[in-house]
Amino acid sequence: MASITALGVGSGLDLAGLVDQLKAAERQKLVPLLEQQSAQKTKISAYGRLESAMDRVQTSIAKLNDPSSFMQQKSTVTGDGVLATAGETANAGRYEITVTQLARAGSAASNSVALDQELTGTDTALTLNFGAGTTQTSYDVTIAAGSTLADVRDQINADKEAGVTASLVNDGTGYRLALTSKETGEDASLTGFSGLASLTMDAATVRAGQDAELNVNGIAITSKTNRVEEAIQGVTLDLTEASANPVTLVIERDEASLREAIDSFVSNYNEMKSTVERMTAYNGEGETSGELVGDRTVRTIEDRLRRDITDNLGTGDISRLSQLGIAIDERGRLKVDETKLDEAVANNPEGLSAFFAGETEEGGFAGRLSATLEAITAEDGIIQSSVNSAEQRVDSLDQRKLRMEASIERSTERYRKQFAGLDGLIAQMNSMSSYLSQQFDMLGSMQKSN
Repeated sequence: MASITALGVGSGLDLAGLVDQLKAAERQKLVPLLEQQSAQKTKISAYGRLESAMDRVQTSIAKLNDPSSFMQQKSTVTGDGVLATAGETANAGRYEITVTQLARAGSAASNSVALDQELTGTDTALTLNFGAGTTQTSYDVTIAAGSTLADVRDQINADKEAGVTASLVNDGTGYRLALTSKETGEDASLTGFSGLASLTMDAATVRAGQDAELNVNGIAITSKTNRVEEAIQGVTLDLTEASANPVTLVIERDEASLREAIDSFVSNYNEMKSTVERMTAYNGEGETSGELVGDRTVRTIEDRLRRDITDNLGTGDISRLSQLGIAIDERGRLKVDETKLDEAVANNPEGLSAFFAGETEEGGFAGRLSATLEAITAEDGIIQSSVNSAEQRVDSLDQRKLRMEASIERSTERYRKQFAGLDGLIAQMNSMSSYLSQQFDMLGSMQKSN
């Protein structure tokens, strides 16, 4: 009897379909594993979002762990020609500033020559002269034999000690070597150059460098540059133009910046709490719940943060957030008494600094909370430890899934062999039945003919 090459051919039954149905039924055993694996992957993603929210809190609280944040000054300039930046050592005050002259660099240019003209037949020193009065100095740049104007430019620019930058200018009849002092001010000013007979200086192009001159509350001040530091303690002035009209500069405590830093912390903390709330939300009616509902890691994190937020800190004027008007509401979020906080910012910056920044890196509220957040978000912290555990469970489930799939394939192959045997047996029985039917038909015909 010929072998059966496809299920159902011998019996006429849909045995292949039946095998597929049995395989599908076997694969239902994978569903719980896949659901567990999906749940763990969802947890890993949720841990990532939780860590990002914690990182934002840590970034905002770090600003309050710096004592300089509580001593910042702001500068307000009325008028043109001066920009001002106040540092933490600046004293509050009002200043009248008049800029009579900006600092500038010295410059000079050569006579006009052809671009390809050979300027020296031997190695020659090009002497650069600087300064004014008793501070005059000079510097020699060696120009190689056979140098053209472009070669001279390149050799000057290659010498980092030359004190000038060189370029070429086309005046319409030829090219000139243009030199400019690297620094502004009289002392650094280029006043001339000599040494190459074929490249003389055009005296009409000499433009002497000069110091900046300004007047601050009646005090005359000079500066080699247009950035004037410490003319007013803790203040940097950038001069942009000379003007006969005085500029008014007011230095005062930057209360808005400090308040913004505190508000940023409160906002980021509350956003983090909202993230946790969504992830741990439970719907008793069986609808979708949060990814981390009942998660032990989240409970541990919340307990630690709540302790840091509510515990007393030291014995200073301010020992807890509530004294600043920042309290925890019934949902665990921070709420702000605007009036109380504004009063503390305006009248007690030293107390705020002592409370938030403390005397050591982890001695204040910000340092203590930052250390807790670091333990939560570090590479070996609480969140990463939970991520690692979840990833291990995913890998373990993946191995179980592979073993179960192999078992399903073996069972499917066994069903296929069993049905193949059944198919062959039914085919054999059908063949025998057909043979017997033929024999009976022949006997019936023979009886009728007799």
